[in-house]
Amino acid sequence: MSLRVTRKQPNSKMCLVCGLKNDGGLHASFYELANGELVALFTPRDEHQSYPGRLHGGIITAILDETIGRAVMISCREDFWGVTVEFTTRFRKPVPLGVELRVVGRIVKEEGRVFEGTGEILLPDGEVAATGSGKYLKLPLGRIVDFDAVAEEWRVVDSPADPAEIALPGVESSRR
Repeated sequence: MSLRVTRKQPNSKMCLVCGLKNDGGLHASFYELANGELVALFTPRDEHQSYPGRLHGGIITAILDETIGRAVMISCREDFWGVTVEFTTRFRKPVPLGVELRVVGRIVKEEGRVFEGTGEILLPDGEVAATGSGKYLKLPLGRIVDFDAVAEEWRVVDSPADPAEIALPGVESSRR
């Protein structure tokens, strides 16, 4: 199934997950979809490995956490960010290096300043490699950190490679 991209979210300069100038980072791009979910696209590199040829479990958890936590920005834009309170990862299959991966995140419950979300990492064939679920506090950025958007280069960086639609093979079965 392919879903229409409605908006691309900003990247920053040095974030481990989205930082475009972080040499060791994932350089993930985040896309809001017409169904209200968020998808991160990234290709893990050799420096992200644990066992040879496999993505490190901590990085798997980091990309799931970031994608789910950012999903709140679909409804709140950049006014509020998610701060992780607790997070659980389940590892199902090895995650390879050197191939583009899709990470899907969504909000499943929202009550006041607290929200919960789930997500999964999809392998190129649509199989679910890992799942995550977390609880987050929704806070204005100014309450989290002194943030200078210009200095941190927090902005949408358009690319000719940005998709108009994102294919999510097997995603229906992954949520059951």
